[in-house]
Amino acid sequence: MEKYRVGVIGATGMVGQRFVTLLVHHPWFTLSAVAASPRSAGKTYEEAIGARWALDTPMPEGAKGLVVLNAEADIEQIAAQVDFVFSAVDMKKEEIKALEEAYAKHECPVVSNNSAHRWTPDVPMVVPEINAGHIQVIEAQRKRLGVQRGLIAVKSNCSLQSYVPALHPLREFGLEQVLVCTYQAISGAGKTFESWPEMVDNVIPYIGGEEEKSEQEPLKLWGKVENGVIVNASSPSITAQCLRVPVSNGHMAAVFARFQNKPAMDEIKARWTEFKGRAQELNLPSAPKQFLHYFEEPDRPQTRLDRMLEDGMAVSIGRLRPDTQYDYKFVCLSHNTLRGAAGGAVLLAELLCAEGYIVRR
Repeated sequence: MEKYRVGVIGATGMVGQRFVTLLVHHPWFTLSAVAASPRSAGKTYEEAIGARWALDTPMPEGAKGLVVLNAEADIEQIAAQVDFVFSAVDMKKEEIKALEEAYAKHECPVVSNNSAHRWTPDVPMVVPEINAGHIQVIEAQRKRLGVQRGLIAVKSNCSLQSYVPALHPLREFGLEQVLVCTYQAISGAGKTFESWPEMVDNVIPYIGGEEEKSEQEPLKLWGKVENGVIVNASSPSITAQCLRVPVSNGHMAAVFARFQNKPAMDEIKARWTEFKGRAQELNLPSAPKQFLHYFEEPDRPQTRLDRMLEDGMAVSIGRLRPDTQYDYKFVCLSHNTLRGAAGGAVLLAELLCAEGYIVRR
């Protein structure tokens, strides 16, 4: 098949670097443009990154010689040479919103890793296994923006990818209340231990804005499209506490859940094992064959052992047991820069292509 030509704006940051590594050998997409801030523009990608390559895997040879464009000043040029872009820019929220809309208005679809548009009512925030149907709101968004092929679609917060997928198949039992504590890797802040030595042998019990996102974003994921906007679900009620822990990659969550119709533990495990979403139905290239994996061992999942399950795109679950205050408690794990960031956005782009919302120029 003819590949889609793809650009990455914000390509020099950690998530941008992850996008680059995922795109170089992608079966549907080919990396055609990289863009970043004015200080990187005009340099080759290798020169712009310098010593700041933050991933364990080496910089792909196919990306090193690409000339970095200016993400803001070169919109017209970028839009003309790609079929869509991934957005991983590091700017103020209002600036990101304006920039992504500018790309969309240049008829260049945007699949964003940023939080800026997550609460725009006609912008779908999608985990393809959970709420793929929300992409239909793009038709109303295009009318508002006055475009034909431009669009903005976003992925949800990285920490949600660990516990929301595990809760999703259990909503049929009347999921009422959720308490979640997340233990989040330093790469979620765009850091390594070399660049953030203060995190060695340390835990920070605060991540700005994270608890609000963890409590509110699931309700948009579980909402529905009505009259051209996404209306949030009214339940369950969620309370969250989020901690930064000395781990390179992998967000873990301790989850407590209460139900209207309490299921048996075997029923819960069966729902997890059997669950498939639209990504699996379409057999999308980045989709895990099995989205949710339950471990019976009492000491699993473990970050180092399980974060790369199914190329880092699956969710690991373990330690399901009764609770004295809630009905059940369990532990979840996902890779925060793969499933939770760049990989989740690539999977969303695959969904948009497969469903005809992104087409080649």
